[in-house]
Amino acid sequence: MRCAKLLSALLIVLSGCAVSRPPQTPQIPVTNEYHGVEVIDQYQWLEEWNDKRVQSWSDKQNDYARDILENLPHIEELHGRITEILTAESVSYRSLSWRKGRLFAIKRQPPLEQPFLVVMPSARDPGSERTIVDPAKIDPSGSTSVDWYVPSPDGNIVAVSLSVGGSESGDVHIYQTDTGKEMEEVIVRVNGGTAGGDLTWTPDGSGFYYTRYPREGERPSEDMDFYQQIWFHRMGTSPDKDNYEIGKDFPRIAEIILETDADSGKVLATVQYGDSGRFAHYLRTPQGQWRQIAAYDDQIVQATFGADDTLFLISRADAPRGKILKLSLADSSLRRANVIVPEGKNAIVSDFYGHAPTVATRTRLYVTYQLGGPSEIRVFDHQGQRQTGPQILPVSSIGQIVASADDNILYQNSSYIVPSSWYLFRPHESTTTKTALVTQSPVDFSDCEVVREYATSKDGTQVPVNIIRRKGTKLDGSNPVLLTGYGGYGINIEPGFSALRRVWIDQGGVYAQANLRGGGEFGEQWHKEGMLTKKKNVFDDFAATMRHMIDAGYTTFEKLAIMGGSNGGLLMGAMITQYPRLFRTVVSSVGIYDMLRVELAPNGEFNIPEFGTVKDPEQFRALYAYSPYHNVRDDVDYPSVLFMTGEHDPRVDPMHSRKMTARLQAATSSGQAVLLRTSSKTGHGLATPLSEQIDKSVHYHAFLLNELGLRYLPPKPPAD
Repeated sequence: MRCAKLLSALLIVLSGCAVSRPPQTPQIPVTNEYHGVEVIDQYQWLEEWNDKRVQSWSDKQNDYARDILENLPHIEELHGRITEILTAESVSYRSLSWRKGRLFAIKRQPPLEQPFLVVMPSARDPGSERTIVDPAKIDPSGSTSVDWYVPSPDGNIVAVSLSVGGSESGDVHIYQTDTGKEMEEVIVRVNGGTAGGDLTWTPDGSGFYYTRYPREGERPSEDMDFYQQIWFHRMGTSPDKDNYEIGKDFPRIAEIILETDADSGKVLATVQYGDSGRFAHYLRTPQGQWRQIAAYDDQIVQATFGADDTLFLISRADAPRGKILKLSLADSSLRRANVIVPEGKNAIVSDFYGHAPTVATRTRLYVTYQLGGPSEIRVFDHQGQRQTGPQILPVSSIGQIVASADDNILYQNSSYIVPSSWYLFRPHESTTTKTALVTQSPVDFSDCEVVREYATSKDGTQVPVNIIRRKGTKLDGSNPVLLTGYGGYGINIEPGFSALRRVWIDQGGVYAQANLRGGGEFGEQWHKEGMLTKKKNVFDDFAATMRHMIDAGYTTFEKLAIMGGSNGGLLMGAMITQYPRLFRTVVSSVGIYDMLRVELAPNGEFNIPEFGTVKDPEQFRALYAYSPYHNVRDDVDYPSVLFMTGEHDPRVDPMHSRKMTARLQAATSSGQAVLLRTSSKTGHGLATPLSEQIDKSVHYHAFLLNELGLRYLPPKPPAD
């Protein structure tokens, strides 16, 4: 057996990963017509996961891929090194909440499979923390995870959404903070992989408002992941007696987040139209009346309660980089809102997904600004006058901001080479203090530096490229480069720390991350220039960054690898089909590849505002022109590809990876590997068990090293 593995490894080194032919895929042509255009789909049958033929095909492809990956050179060394890094006692904290002398947090503590919920007296004293909910004790398999949690106003109880297998299909459980004991109420179908989910308590903790998906029998099966509404649950009563609040008239693809004003008891519902970045805002009075305070076309992208019955609003009306309004809720007509912070050179960050980029305290307003990739906090009083702000790491990102006691805040800050830490800022003393909530890295990046350079896109647009390299790196074309990007949904790609990046650096590698159009790094106009019929700009931007890395002397075509996931997987698919000779190899995870049928999946409908729909003739033409699956051509020398997907992905149907793999395997003439690795334990990537994170990381690192012709280099011992 040992000799066979050595022979297999030798064959892989000599001939790339194509040591054998992949499993055969039958072609069963189906013709679909769009606006008079007939499109033949040879692999549409691979969409039906409930078909045993599809499951059998997927299993064979998975076995084929894993057999090759497990026999790559240096797999054992990589497994040892990556396990060492990912299981190191490198504790980290995220999703903090402060409640009357209690600090709640989600704690990650390798080698435990999943993060867990803890509570502590303050950020100065994590040694006194207690565990409230540990998914490992609920499910020793490691498949159950915490989606999110919300403590009651007094901190005595906490609502926790739990889901299984990366599905993000979460039911809410209620726990006592002091004992960790679960209470009787369980509210089902609160969170989902399409519209997410949320919850907010009444000020006295007697009940909570929550998002609710349809229950069995309320709607047809095809509607069960849509039509999110807001309901109310009173503690101590049966969930069957919960009250409907609002939402029957919301769009099919509504996504909702909730907030309660602790002083007045008013409830704010922010409703996004799919993933469009367009929001409507509704306010509930303590007497139970709901009224709309902003419509989708008003361009209010975030609202948060301030003191004295006010709302602070981030508006993009005539301000694509954002401005801040102050609105009195005594007269909640949007026309009477006052501009207190006008639009500036940099973009104000608005984040629908819970990072709280704008936070109001008793006398201060903390606002996160984008600087083209890096971010910072700026501080204003409630009249919009600029105040002294906290200290921020260079070329870094702001994560969550949490209002603490008085006007103080806790905020998360990290860079590409400095791990995440939580800092306490006291505005009245103008002091910034690092707390004890510090992530200790198992690796050292003191020999590295970060530089920001700019690539020139096809239309002349300057595209930032963040480059992590060893100090003294020679620009002689000799460096293997791993380049990543995303470019979509107005999402900001910010500096972030990854200890695992050290493995690539130790191979003599350079890591680069591009800030492409389609993101929000330079405001909403930057986003619009990379969405709908202008998506091609994103692909041109990334191609420009590849050429920049070559022209600047970092690397050559033969040593350039690219990697991306989700919308970044779509980007990888476009690079494969549009620029197959500009790079050597690609790793693409949970990607979207069939742009003509993506909207047929539940979450695909939420993506229509970002990508467009085949029902619109102009948008269809744009989608068809770049759809990776439809632009694979026969007898082209395509690069080697490792596709990775999760069997339970609720956001991007794994059928995309199946169809793209089959089409590329049939079309490529290069003899290079096209592999599909499917995980039965995961979904889109959230809540992936630690053991699966290790296996996946080992596989893609081994694949990249092999494809670029690199030998594994162990880490050098630290200098004396």
